[in-house]
Amino acid sequence: MTNSPVSIAAFYKFHTLDDPAALRLVLQDKLKTLAVKGTVLVANEGINGTIAATGENIDLALQAIRQICALPGLDHKLSSAPQSPFLRLKVKLKKEIVTIGDVAADPNKKVGKYVAPENWNALISDPEVLLIDTRNHYEHRIGTFNNAIDPHTESFGEFPEWARSQLKDQKKTRIAMFCTGGIRCEKASSFLLHEGFEEVYHLKGGILKYLEDIPQEQSQWRGACYVFDDRVAVSHGLAIANYTTCHGCLLPVSEVERQSPDFEEGVSCPACAPSLSEEQKSSNRERQKQFDLAQIRGGRHLGPKE
Repeated sequence: MTNSPVSIAAFYKFHTLDDPAALRLVLQDKLKTLAVKGTVLVANEGINGTIAATGENIDLALQAIRQICALPGLDHKLSSAPQSPFLRLKVKLKKEIVTIGDVAADPNKKVGKYVAPENWNALISDPEVLLIDTRNHYEHRIGTFNNAIDPHTESFGEFPEWARSQLKDQKKTRIAMFCTGGIRCEKASSFLLHEGFEEVYHLKGGILKYLEDIPQEQSQWRGACYVFDDRVAVSHGLAIANYTTCHGCLLPVSEVERQSPDFEEGVSCPACAPSLSEEQKSSNRERQKQFDLAQIRGGRHLGPKE
């Protein structure tokens, strides 16, 4: 059994794909041969995914994705972990690679101005710029940029309604947006331009690229960045942050929150404990018990028999 670290690549590309259903099958077969795990979404508007593999297989996988989908370019953010944060490979056919809903938003036709990480601090330091976090509230609460507005959304599909109600008088204001990897803020920029906003910017490569490129002493990022895999969250340099997931409500839980009497592993955290019934907590405890037993059995299976 190897102790080699696993490479994790996060990527997306808005690029019209003529037959995404056929591409999905080809991608799935190829990535399986490279022992890749993770999730890849394929749609007519492009591709979006986070995958993990060991050794040179991550480079071969990215190369295969570029070739199979005939992409003119596919930027990615690379990080590592002691083991894969994914259990299996899933290549899914979707209507959208990031779901904003039935609104005018097509980055293949109209998109805001990309801002490289090295130019981001200067832009968001301008007091005339309105800075918006396009992620969900549970992501925003564990980390964000200084002075960023939190729309308090639970899903990206809520962003259009929030923007129409809260930004209706800001169409001439310079607006800067950001998200985890760049895909949500890019699509949000397309939506705002279709709505008549005049000057819209978004962070190229998202928070992940910023944390990868910008030294911590120069950073305007505060906290950790939530990621949608078993790492839970990352910090500067894309190092894994000290967060776990509450299995009672699926929210990220910090080291400080885990010291709370409301935190019980696999059962509840300070955010959900007050609202969970004793019946729900009991059910969660039984689930955690079964999980712990499975972990023990798995360890014995992988280790030498005595």
